[in-house]
Amino acid sequence: MAADDEVSTLAYTARRVRRHLRWARTEGIGRLIEEDRLNPVDRIGTALAKRRWRRRAGRAPGSAVPVYLVGLQRSGTNMLVRGLDAAPEVEVRNENDRTLFHRFQLRPDAVLTATVQRSRHAYVLVKPLCESHRVDELLALPGLAPGRALWVYRDVDDRARSEVAKFGDANLRALRAIADGSIGRRWQGQRLDADAVELIRAHDPHRLDPHGGAVLFWYVRNSLFFQLGLDQRADVLLCHYDTLVAEPAAQVRRLCAFLDFPYHPRLHAHIAPRDSHGAGAANHRPLPIDRRVRALCDELTDRLARSAVDARSDQKAADRG
Repeated sequence: MAADDEVSTLAYTARRVRRHLRWARTEGIGRLIEEDRLNPVDRIGTALAKRRWRRRAGRAPGSAVPVYLVGLQRSGTNMLVRGLDAAPEVEVRNENDRTLFHRFQLRPDAVLTATVQRSRHAYVLVKPLCESHRVDELLALPGLAPGRALWVYRDVDDRARSEVAKFGDANLRALRAIADGSIGRRWQGQRLDADAVELIRAHDPHRLDPHGGAVLFWYVRNSLFFQLGLDQRADVLLCHYDTLVAEPAAQVRRLCAFLDFPYHPRLHAHIAPRDSHGAGAANHRPLPIDRRVRALCDELTDRLARSAVDARSDQKAADRG
């Protein structure tokens, strides 16, 4: 839902153009086309496959299972979207879908409910990253089949580098607005308790650089996974991007088991197993950030890793049972 303090259409469009130009300049046109799925051949082929599936095996409206892909921007969610979009059973509603989203934020819940209810697919994948703090509320929406949620996280330094490369100092500006109370109704400040706001102020975002801001923002947003009690829910799966790219077949099988979805190698055909950090020693070096912020992130990284391991153990026990 749009915030009261959102910028004008002209300013918003100009900002997006500048962002895409910077992204194309730093990452290349090919990466931009892949990132935003701009290849018309791929899009048409995917649409035709889904149309054939609806004709052959389409489900009754109202029976689709909503799957919410959440976490933090620049955490590898597009990779999961691309894989699941290869399954004709899945209707994908990415954050650039104008039916469900306005400026990458969800429209009112009634629009989401009606869209999922209309679907004739088995699953509707929705990626409301800006509403990750509402995933517990989205899972409780009435009138829908019991849903699932995938919370994706990525190595803090790699995510910060990717964030700054594409969005500049956006995370840092949001933290400063939270600290000085000018954040308004913008999504970055929603459902943060008093302790989170005080933590941001204590680390003085006005003294951080863009990478330091992106790292602290990573901590604040991913902490919500535990603050919302998502680690205790059977309908939420914690996914680690770095593990996914290292062992795509195993992780996609785990994802399919969670969704009760038939596994197929095409779901990870676009992922070449690799080191998630990429080539070059510089990509392996931790960013030079505030030591206090680094300590927070190290602690949360360990906690997320333990939770992911526990979830895999529970899944194996369930499979044996």
